[in-house]
Amino acid sequence: MDLNTLTKILNLPDYKVTQIISITDTQMHLRIEPRKQKKAICSGCGEIHTKGYHSEKEVIVEDLAISARRVFLHVKKRLYRCPKDQRIYTEKIAWLNKSSRFTYRFSNEVNRLTAITTNQEAGWYLGLDDEVVYRIDKEMLTEQAKKKLIPTPKAIHLSVDEVSYKKYHRYLTNVIDLDQRLVIWNAKGRKQEVLNQYYQGLGEDCKKIKSVALDGAKHYISSTSKYAVNALIVYDKFHVIQRLNQTVDRVRKEELARASEEGKQELVELTNCKQRFILLKNKNKLTEKQRGYLDKLYQINRPIYEAMLLKESFLEIYNYKKVEEAKECLENWIAQALSSGLKAFMELGHKFSEKKDYILNWFKKKISSAISEGFNNKIKRLKRMAYGYKDINYFRLKIHQHCGLLNPRLNTINAT
Repeated sequence: MDLNTLTKILNLPDYKVTQIISITDTQMHLRIEPRKQKKAICSGCGEIHTKGYHSEKEVIVEDLAISARRVFLHVKKRLYRCPKDQRIYTEKIAWLNKSSRFTYRFSNEVNRLTAITTNQEAGWYLGLDDEVVYRIDKEMLTEQAKKKLIPTPKAIHLSVDEVSYKKYHRYLTNVIDLDQRLVIWNAKGRKQEVLNQYYQGLGEDCKKIKSVALDGAKHYISSTSKYAVNALIVYDKFHVIQRLNQTVDRVRKEELARASEEGKQELVELTNCKQRFILLKNKNKLTEKQRGYLDKLYQINRPIYEAMLLKESFLEIYNYKKVEEAKECLENWIAQALSSGLKAFMELGHKFSEKKDYILNWFKKKISSAISEGFNNKIKRLKRMAYGYKDINYFRLKIHQHCGLLNPRLNTINAT
């Protein structure tokens, strides 16, 4: 093949192919050199050097494949003595990282592949070791994060939630922009100090936040109240109902344990784990068979019957359109829960009493952090695909790649 044609195909600024070293069915080795008019840029000070030439060396770097052949470029790099500190530096090449053995466009291809599959599969496809793919991907994501995640991204409507990344209660805190539906910030831990870091990164822009959807955690509420002073804090409907279902299930477990001790086999069969989903299902969506199951359960177990009544009566609150009506209904429900005699619902009544204003804020601004749960499922899937992550900072970057501002699909959408 003609060298000029190869030079045009490679399209590397200020460089030309000077020799075809070898071509096989799987690989192509090409020697490239800088054009005579190309001036050397010092990798130390970043300035152009015309004097102080020291020597030159050849490095082998991998580029994008051509005709199903892996392309390896033998690049001649010049070394200059920098007049500022008298140290010897290798010239800076725009399309090549200083310490990498891959061109930027090849590294970008690796990064795009890891956004849709695992590092192991991407490595198999490209013929690279898993560790090499990890280093390339992390380097690219770190570089992108400096451009898109620094300074701290701003948002008007937020959702804050936590996700487990490791056993023994190891968590990450994720902040989601509800307008863009993207993760814009995350950090290790779930304490108040962790979320404080996000708000502190915003500075005065915290005052521009209009609403924040939370799961009701006190540490998140305290942090948001301290910094986002103008924000409406919403204990969103999704997590309220989730807490309600957990309480119903707690009553079921208590009654199941009691029935097992007393040898009530019929009650055990009606309250075992296989029947759990029926208790948590919306009453209006039950089948005739499931309704018959509940009617039978109500007849032989009063606590579960009361728990279901409390659940259904609470859901009626969300049918109101005015805050005043919802407030009256919520206060009546809290009174019923506290006097129910069911320990689980008495505790829930106290918690809802403390966070009553945040529950009612949902009627003022109907935002939800349900999207956070969707992202949590995606993050857990990402973790399972990789069989876990030893490097927590790399895992945080991968979350941004799959769920946030570092997703390469965003560039495609913006381009169209």
